[in-house]
Amino acid sequence: MSLRLFNTLTKTKDEFAPIDAKNVRMYVCGPTVYDFAHIGNARPAIVFDVLFRLLRHEYGAEHVTYVRNITDVDDKINERALRDFPGLPLNEAIRNVTEKTEKQYHADVGELGCLRPTVEPRATEFVLPRADGKADMVSLIAQLIARGHAYEAGGEVLFDTQSMPDYGRLSGRKLDEQQAGARVDVDAHKKHPHDFVLWKQSASNEPGWESPWGRGRPGWHIECSAMSAAYLGETFDIHGGGLDLIFPHHENEIAQSRCAHGTSVMANVWMHNGFLQVEGQKMSKSLGNFFTIRDLLAKEHPEVLRLQMLLTHYRQPIDWTDSARKQARAILNHWYQFTDGHYPLEPSSGELKPVFDALSDDLNTPAAIGLFTQTLSPMALKAAANFLGLLRSDLNAWRRWAPAGQTVDEDEIESRIKARNAAKAAKNFAESDRIRDDLLAKGIVLKDGPQGTTWELKK
Repeated sequence: MSLRLFNTLTKTKDEFAPIDAKNVRMYVCGPTVYDFAHIGNARPAIVFDVLFRLLRHEYGAEHVTYVRNITDVDDKINERALRDFPGLPLNEAIRNVTEKTEKQYHADVGELGCLRPTVEPRATEFVLPRADGKADMVSLIAQLIARGHAYEAGGEVLFDTQSMPDYGRLSGRKLDEQQAGARVDVDAHKKHPHDFVLWKQSASNEPGWESPWGRGRPGWHIECSAMSAAYLGETFDIHGGGLDLIFPHHENEIAQSRCAHGTSVMANVWMHNGFLQVEGQKMSKSLGNFFTIRDLLAKEHPEVLRLQMLLTHYRQPIDWTDSARKQARAILNHWYQFTDGHYPLEPSSGELKPVFDALSDDLNTPAAIGLFTQTLSPMALKAAANFLGLLRSDLNAWRRWAPAGQTVDEDEIESRIKARNAAKAAKNFAESDRIRDDLLAKGIVLKDGPQGTTWELKK
């Protein structure tokens, strides 16, 4: 089955046809590194990791370029740097914040089984013209001014939304009906209330770069236009991100890129994952239901979190519940037992075709997963799960996984099991039960079977 993807731009699900099958190109908006990523941020990381894997399977790993940026210039970063490192010069404080947060993000999504993108550009490296000639923000802004799509006013450079007849096509919003969204200010110096900032002035205590429009820093949207063009060209295959980015961010990316380059599209396919809520409510610190990836990884096996995410189709809203977590854990437990001792088949095996057909239907992971134990042999199931970033260890490691900070003395446990076996052999069942119950109280579950006694941590 050919790969079919739902395109937010056209509102249709169509067969994917890359511009160049030997260089399939995808850009996904990455993290703004001012704080640890929350579980909602994990969804696009996992969704587009699956698409990355599928494209590599279809076209060959060497023929797919996946770019996910790091936004390391942002007012929220400045605020966090001033709060956390008040005694340091701002640039040094900012570097402390962004390096720590970026490192944690990589660790978190890595534990969740996400492959590293081909390239991860940092926004600060693409502000000014580069020695290698790759696209940069200042040059793109200059192009927009030269083409009549941007203007200087009030110490800023702004994009003229009225200069683009079909502005709003991605979100389906007509210009005269739009309301100002995140990071869109309504100021008197704008020609139109929805014109947005490309370049803004920096105060002496703010990070800034010298430009033709004075010392300042870029607006949010121009960053992704520059970094995508730098590595993927003026037009590329797929642009992805969360549903919340459609407007204003992705709408404004399209406007900047198309108008700067004179192209009819920025990306041929636009893909967006749905929103995430927790136990039926919007995730919020004030409600006490705000969880970082790190919070959840401290309590639960990373594969459980990944599977929990994949059990809902990426375009649908997902309700992050404790019952869904338990369901994901039970499924994985069954898979680990079912595939124990089996080596995975090659992904090209014919037995896996129904799984890849499901994935090729707009990344239908729930349908693909539904086939696993219904129709697949243990070897095929292990291969399919591995492809999705699951069953990455063996049954013993799965059973004995413990949250960070929980220590397990395996030698002591094995010694207690031997003592229990000796008590059972001597028909001292009271002692045998006492040892079992004592271990259970410490979170160790014993399981007696034909091959002897095994143990796992209580979940």
